[in-house]
Amino acid sequence: MTDTELAALYDYPPGRTWVTANFVSSVDGAVSVDGRSAGLGSPADKRIFLLGRELADVVLVGAGTARAEGYRGARRERPLPIAVVTGRGALSPDLPLFTDTKVPPIVITCAAARLPDLPADVVVAGETEVDLGLAVSELAARGLHKIDLEGGPRLFGAMLARGLVDGLNLTVAPLLTAGDADRIATGPVVPPVDLELASVLREDDVLMLRYRRRGSS
Repeated sequence: MTDTELAALYDYPPGRTWVTANFVSSVDGAVSVDGRSAGLGSPADKRIFLLGRELADVVLVGAGTARAEGYRGARRERPLPIAVVTGRGALSPDLPLFTDTKVPPIVITCAAARLPDLPADVVVAGETEVDLGLAVSELAARGLHKIDLEGGPRLFGAMLARGLVDGLNLTVAPLLTAGDADRIATGPVVPPVDLELASVLREDDVLMLRYRRRGSS
């Protein structure tokens, strides 16, 4: 597919706030190799990953994933803000997220967190833990309606538990990893979320699956 065709296929629905999770996993469900998703990567996965950012208004990620994956801030011609969720304030101002960026990141936290002084737009959503529904509303209030959820598994699981995920772009890497890596979503037990398959693409042995929550529009 051309870039234009791919963008049209993966674009967000207009006129509403929409959260799309973007993940890569092995065939047996591992979300990482040696603690990082890069071990599952491929040119096809990278293309979908970058497309997710190009189409979005904001990237939403947990603090643990931002640290482990070495997240940097917005550096492209169209600055895409990074919104980082932390319930404990486990961020430091020397991270590349804050030192290598064109626009200040958004830090979403709760009142009880011990957050250091950060060069960021700090959003307090909740008292003793982060209220993710309020967090999404705060992003929307800033005009950031197309939300690209990049992980990690705990944040994805928590978002699922709150019914806040509208779609999933899942790249399946042709690998079997075994081991003790997380699944793409971990956390509280919730009723299964019914999905409908929106599209399937293949490049070599890599599958790129696009799902939507059934009944969403």
